[in-house]
Amino acid sequence: RYNSSKSCSVSAHYRDMTFQLYSESGHSVTLPCRAPNDDITITAVEWTRTDLKNEYVFFYRNKGFDPANQHPSFKNRVDLQDRQMKDGDVSLILKDVTTADSGTYECRVAQRKTNEEIATLNLISSINLSVVVPPDLWVVYLGSHVFVYYAVNLLYFIAVIFFVVFVAFPFFMTFINFVWVLL
Repeated sequence: RYNSSKSCSVSAHYRDMTFQLYSESGHSVTLPCRAPNDDITITAVEWTRTDLKNEYVFFYRNKGFDPANQHPSFKNRVDLQDRQMKDGDVSLILKDVTTADSGTYECRVAQRKTNEEIATLNLISSINLSVVVPPDLWVVYLGSHVFVYYAVNLLYFIAVIFFVVFVAFPFFMTFINFVWVLL
């Protein structure tokens, strides 16, 4: 996928991280990816979705975006979070997501030291993105726990009952006992 006048090889991953992200349709989502920052120049960034054969989501090389083989559904909807790629940040912003954007995205980065002739393309991260149409996705925060529900009304009802019984009621009873002791 990475073609230039210099040769390229795909080698073993030096970092391979997998993320699961959820988003509502119509929102923007940031797909995280950070290349090692060891004073090595980033020469190419390739974002793909595994079901898109030879077309890519986003491709950066020669100090700019390369639209040649970009899948049409991503035109004018993707950009790097930090075009300077400071600290190796090559996270991708995907705008106005739809359910058709659901899938597994892969971030690959080619880095080269100034005196090297070969740039190596490495898989840095893999992201499973699930996009749903509101209100099919509910996120419930209980303390440090996050619960994601693909919701039907029954699940919403259960989540509310859970919150009342296990969080709000015990807090209320502790408060009543505290006030009672003060009296």
